[in-house]
Amino acid sequence: MAIEWDRIGQVAFDRHVEALLHRLYDGRAIAVNGRGGDKGIDVRVNTEAGLRIFQLKYHPDGFPGSYRGRRTAIKQSFQRAMQHDPVEWTLVVPTTLTPSERAFVDKLAVGRTVKVTVMDRPALDNGFASHSSLEATFTREQAREAARDFGREQALLVDGDDLIQRVRALGSRADNIDPDWTWDFQRRGDAVIQTLRAQHALAHEVSPVRLTLTTRPEAMDAGLTAAFTRTLGYGIAEEVELPPEAVASLTIDGPEWLSKTVGDVRVTWQPVPDASQSEAAAEVEFLNSEEVPTARYAGRLIAQRSGELGASVEADIHGARLQILVPFDKRVDGTVRYSFDLSGREPAEAMKVLRLHQRILLGGSFRITVEGTRVGSGRLPATGTAEDNAEVEKLLSYLSDLDVLQHHCESYFPAPLTYSGEERIDLRIARLLIEGRCVAYRSARTVTITLNGLDSPALRTVLGPQAQCLRFGPSGFEVTVGDHTLDIGPVHLFHAQVTADNGRQAIAALKTGRGAGTEVVFRPQDGEHFRLYLVNAPDDSRPLVPVLLGLPGYTDPR
Repeated sequence: MAIEWDRIGQVAFDRHVEALLHRLYDGRAIAVNGRGGDKGIDVRVNTEAGLRIFQLKYHPDGFPGSYRGRRTAIKQSFQRAMQHDPVEWTLVVPTTLTPSERAFVDKLAVGRTVKVTVMDRPALDNGFASHSSLEATFTREQAREAARDFGREQALLVDGDDLIQRVRALGSRADNIDPDWTWDFQRRGDAVIQTLRAQHALAHEVSPVRLTLTTRPEAMDAGLTAAFTRTLGYGIAEEVELPPEAVASLTIDGPEWLSKTVGDVRVTWQPVPDASQSEAAAEVEFLNSEEVPTARYAGRLIAQRSGELGASVEADIHGARLQILVPFDKRVDGTVRYSFDLSGREPAEAMKVLRLHQRILLGGSFRITVEGTRVGSGRLPATGTAEDNAEVEKLLSYLSDLDVLQHHCESYFPAPLTYSGEERIDLRIARLLIEGRCVAYRSARTVTITLNGLDSPALRTVLGPQAQCLRFGPSGFEVTVGDHTLDIGPVHLFHAQVTADNGRQAIAALKTGRGAGTEVVFRPQDGEHFRLYLVNAPDDSRPLVPVLLGLPGYTDPR
């Protein structure tokens, strides 16, 4: 059904043409004013070649020579449009031009470089024919088709293809309701879900849709209230769902067919991906009381937004997500959400992530920069309890020890986040040995050796009643961490005051020639343990005095 151009009137004509130009130019057509134009422009389109201007004149019976006022108005509109230096000027009219009228339009371009064209009734009919859904929107033919489709839906489905065809036909009818907006829909059980979708890039400008949401605060828990504040107050892009009991009403203002107020509705809003800022360099600094940076963490900007209450910055710091909310009111502390996962990270990387978490728990002043430009600053409250801080310190200590071990053995793997007490103790011992320290080894209260039968004065002295200085080794020292076993290298086991538990019996066996196979137990005096040190550790010339392991809850051996 063709559009009756000579009967629709000026307002409808303008809307028809504007909608068609939006389709023809993929949303790049911009209607100016919409009520008669502005400075010679009714619709403008920025093309690769330059600016193109469309001038809309609703003259159903044309503008013959006898209508001098109409021709004068067209010429004046053309002259005003030339102030914008367009590459093409197009007159849009709802009738087919006569040779005289076309000659008048062509003459406008004489002496100018601008291209002058006409979009008359045949061109308009052809344009709408190429966009049948748009034509159906204005002719309302889709109303009759929808009624026929509804009658079909009462019939039995023949097969799956029949279902697809009917759904597609229903979608086409939905597209014809409005030139700017349409409904996408889906069925889940007995629920039908409708999603409003723009039919072109400028739908929100040509036909804006506004939502007014009234909530019931008493029906919103703390978590929902916080999410509500983050999204509307600070612009954080996250999905938030309000259950029906939390929604007093939802009012939709827009096209007549869409506008309404509803209750008993579940409201969900979802973030729109915005990659325009991604990969920008972001940095967060923590400051002391003199505003001097005490820590600095660099990463990648995810998003920078703002809302009614303040600004927000989201960044990726070493693979962890940092979300900082900076209130506009400087008297209000900022807040931070920091989500991270240490699994799959090597110790060095995990420590960076955990130390940033520790800084946030401790609170204090901070500032944020993006590409070197300061975008926000504030103060964080201390949120970590004593138990929280102790737990972070405990994990940092473990990761630090493992990092030293991995560098020494040149064996790198993700840090296991669960470990036994024995593994933890051995890991700390290994680190101290690598750093050239001496430790009392908890597993060496005694050393048992087997005699080979050879006798000597030196052996008799060692087996005698006087304490002696003994050293055993070298042998490797292995540390098991998760599924990995690492050998830090040969170590010496020693003590300066050692006696043999059964030395007298061993000497007697040697005197009778039966010493071979005799086991002798050596034990440090005063209940102490043997000491360990790494053979190839750097020598700092300090005495081999055992150092404490310094592990909370662990009692160091003597």
